[in-house]
Amino acid sequence: MSVFFIKAAQLLLSLSILVVLHELGHFIPAKLFKTRVEKFYLFFDVKFSLFKKKIGETVYGIGWLPLGGYVKIAGMIDESMDTEQMAKEPQPWEFRTKPAWQRLIIMLGGVTVNFILAFVIYIFIVFIYGTSYSLKEDIKYGFGVTKTMEDIGFKQGDRIISVDGIPYEEIASVNSNLMFRTIKSIKVEREDGSTSDIAIPENIGTRLFENGDTNAFEARSPFIIDSIVPKRPAEKAGLLKGDKIIAINDINVTYQTDYNYVIKNHVNPGDKIKLTVQRNLNNKDLFVTPDDNLLIGMVMRKSDDDYLKLRDRTYSFSESIGKGLSLGYWTIVDYFAQFKYIFTKKGASQLGGFAAIGKMFPSSWNWAAFWSLTAFLSIMLGVLNLLPIPALDGGHVMFLLYEMISGRKPGDKFMEYAQMVGFFILIGLVLFANGNDLYKAITEWLNSK
Repeated sequence: MSVFFIKAAQLLLSLSILVVLHELGHFIPAKLFKTRVEKFYLFFDVKFSLFKKKIGETVYGIGWLPLGGYVKIAGMIDESMDTEQMAKEPQPWEFRTKPAWQRLIIMLGGVTVNFILAFVIYIFIVFIYGTSYSLKEDIKYGFGVTKTMEDIGFKQGDRIISVDGIPYEEIASVNSNLMFRTIKSIKVEREDGSTSDIAIPENIGTRLFENGDTNAFEARSPFIIDSIVPKRPAEKAGLLKGDKIIAINDINVTYQTDYNYVIKNHVNPGDKIKLTVQRNLNNKDLFVTPDDNLLIGMVMRKSDDDYLKLRDRTYSFSESIGKGLSLGYWTIVDYFAQFKYIFTKKGASQLGGFAAIGKMFPSSWNWAAFWSLTAFLSIMLGVLNLLPIPALDGGHVMFLLYEMISGRKPGDKFMEYAQMVGFFILIGLVLFANGNDLYKAITEWLNSK
């Protein structure tokens, strides 16, 4: 099975689980409060359904458009825009006749399930798979650091000892912590054995984001060329599988992070560069012109499997609860923190749709990775649905809170217009995000020619 179908299958399964459980979060309290639910759908049934069956007063079905799902609750102005029903006399089983506090619980049910699901998944991931950690001696060649980190005092080959005085173990989290949390200082061990305590500026996350240096620390490793992409600059220049790049424009390159650093900071798009490669114990100079993304069409492979040692930590079930809750909490906090980057010109250009989400899944089926990404997507779905945009749960919650505070219920006509505005905003965001995916795909295709 191709990589595309493996990733697509994981994405489809993950979204199906999340959508069904999210809609159950609305469905269950609606039924508890004796509110009629007319439809319960996985995916959207525009014009027709792949499957549907009426059980009691509810039609359960699967639509053909995999952009989400919905429950149609009687007497509620939602994406169905059923104005005919709203023009009739209110009935006791309708959403609009229920007390505001019941309507609020119904509307918050979906995101509540999303957050609870994420916490439950994280607890079981920790219990079943444990966690990984590394000590400073496990980073064999130290870290490669970006120019932004060099500018504040870090050096290539540094090993992290502690972060804000706390011994450092979680290698996977340092980059995201710099982006989304407040870190005041990092203590490192230099290659010569000395130590240095480096102050971290308050705006380090913004600086890393603006400079494209979000992968601030990366474990260094020697590397060789594993394969060459046909018809790309690397092939035209004569690079071969097994070549070892040792210099770029006479700047020594030992580790893969060195290569990335030199290309990013010393090469401009369109520049012809000299690569000095070691081939069969002989050095050879080759000249290549990277594309607009500074790529030349080669796949690199780390040539030392021991460059990074990961240690395993197991947890009892009771210990997993605390660790899983902590993972879920910080994932939510970090996701909210991302919005300060998203609402910028550069952040908007990096928004992705379904293709970008699909690429996050591994190329081969991996249950640990699948459930970890499903937990993250559940949090993402919960947070996005809380945004105060009409047509989203957060929009309905916003109007309900206004009603509960002011004692005045927004009119049906106002809600209809608000729903239409929210719907067009959502469609615009979906088109923009997936348009970014399409633009990137076309750009990559053109660069491959």
